[in-house]
Amino acid sequence: MSEHNTLINLVERHDRDHGVREVRIELPFGVVAGKWWGPDNVRPILCLHGWQDNAGTFDTLIPLLPKHISFLAIDLPGHGYSSRIPHGLSYQSMSVLSLLLAIMSEYGWKKVSLLGHSMGSVLYYVFAAIFPDKVDLVISLDAIKPQIYPVEFIIARLIDATEQFMVADLRNQEKSEPPCYTYEEMIERLHNATFKSISRDTCPYLLHRNIKRSAKFPEKYYFTRDSRLKHFSGPPFSREVNVDLAHRLNMPFLFIKATRSSYFEDKKYYDEVVEILQTNNPYFELETVEGTHHVHLTNPERVAPVITEFLSKYWTKDEDVVSKL
Repeated sequence: MSEHNTLINLVERHDRDHGVREVRIELPFGVVAGKWWGPDNVRPILCLHGWQDNAGTFDTLIPLLPKHISFLAIDLPGHGYSSRIPHGLSYQSMSVLSLLLAIMSEYGWKKVSLLGHSMGSVLYYVFAAIFPDKVDLVISLDAIKPQIYPVEFIIARLIDATEQFMVADLRNQEKSEPPCYTYEEMIERLHNATFKSISRDTCPYLLHRNIKRSAKFPEKYYFTRDSRLKHFSGPPFSREVNVDLAHRLNMPFLFIKATRSSYFEDKKYYDEVVEILQTNNPYFELETVEGTHHVHLTNPERVAPVITEFLSKYWTKDEDVVSKL
């Protein structure tokens, strides 16, 4: 058996060994796909991945977390196995807020527990601040809030992203295959594109939901995530909005920061929000772990004990939940 087939089978066997179930949530725009871990009758912690990642980002972490707790890791639209948005429309970060409400409605959840990484953490910061009565706990991995950028950068970014999006949108409407690579080349591209934050050993967990075998070149693959995501812009919030949002976060909140990862903005804006949370929210916890931006995937043994300790204090079973699995 070739090496790439062995690695693909490794991921599939990993899911079987941990009793993972594939989930499809039908929504008006299409399907949101996900992976359900743990008991069927327990409201899961909803897990949200980073930009251009997918539900596989939690594959190595969740098996190290308490087995009596359920987790639902979803693929955002355009990522993983979830549907793309229609041609001519761009991906907007704030649309995720209504998506989260739709998922809660689909399952009948009055409350939601949140675990996010990177972009997922940023979106959860906004959601939890806007709807604090709907969120019972938040766990954020290596990002905490929308980044603050100079006005001139935001304007230049919007101009470039809009123009590049139009090119990508037209290209998407063509039926030809994207560029193809061997599986080994896929691993190298992902490893290097993340500045080696994702180790080669853990690349298969993200690639599994993000590639498809080429019809033209059977020994090669292409990326299936929507290429328009490359031109996605996060919420261009001001410092004042971020500060106001921080004051609204009153639920148990765990933030885990990797020591060898960027702040993606001037650190003073990060420090300001963390200080507000430490001062105003008695349930806020800040922990640091040695590692890079994807430390939860590459070294989950460093992250899992911190999350487990937090959950031991704040997670409670929702007795009213009946899953639709």
